[in-house]
Amino acid sequence: MTLDPQKLLNFPIPSVRQTVTPRDAAFYALSIGMGRDPTDLAQLQFVDPLCGPIAMPGMALVLAHPGFWLGLPDSGVDPVAVLHASQSMLLLGPVPAQGEVESTTRVTHLVDKGAGKPALIFTETDIRDDRGTCFARLERTIFIRGGGGFGGDAHGPQRAPLPVPEGEPGVVIDLPTGPEQALIYRLNGDLNPLHSDPAVAARAGLRAPILHGLCTMGVIIHAVLRGRLGYRTEGLRSVQLRFAAPVFPGETIRTEIWNNGAFRASVLERDVIVADQGFFTISQDDGDAVS
Repeated sequence: MTLDPQKLLNFPIPSVRQTVTPRDAAFYALSIGMGRDPTDLAQLQFVDPLCGPIAMPGMALVLAHPGFWLGLPDSGVDPVAVLHASQSMLLLGPVPAQGEVESTTRVTHLVDKGAGKPALIFTETDIRDDRGTCFARLERTIFIRGGGGFGGDAHGPQRAPLPVPEGEPGVVIDLPTGPEQALIYRLNGDLNPLHSDPAVAARAGLRAPILHGLCTMGVIIHAVLRGRLGYRTEGLRSVQLRFAAPVFPGETIRTEIWNNGAFRASVLERDVIVADQGFFTISQDDGDAVS
């Protein structure tokens, strides 16, 4: 289904307000698989409201989530054709574990790969706290199968080249996902049935519902926090990646991390790269990869 560029560029993506509670912060951490080891005190602070909790930086990816707005009929997009291609998260301040937050999202660019070929939708989301201060900016690229042919730009925004993996990784972290992971994670706000309905997954050519890309990214952020920051959340500044292949709930995600801030992730069960072109920055006081 060819995209309607004017409809998308002017689409009223909902601005969302959310009252964040310590329960929400704990739920997000549990939804990305934290707390699987009940004796790990470093993780307990994220999943137990009695211990805080501390908000995982990755929670910015779901706060005041606008939902699966591309699934709305007025978007003109076939929801089965939607795939999450890439994501970046820039942290401008601490992610709150409680308080009022508000998100605003807009379509910034459309890319046309040609008739019968894909289209790309680029969006930007700002998230503000109850003082109106923007503490996180999210950029997302959405792949639409068969959405090309509307006569648009064939090239996306220009990006600065990223550091690449060189030699052996400095840290390798393996984190399991559960078979119910997508069903839990979708309660953060993304109810795309691709992650819950086997029939919808089959229509998309998949053997089973897949894990949300942002859940995979949350697991990777967990690995970075564990492997490079000792769970010091204030040290993380930004994370970006490309989703290379889907993860099926129940698979183990291996994140390989290099000292220059590059990373990639794979699933052990199939030896498939699921995220690449990964790069993170941390504060000067916390290591080599700095913003």
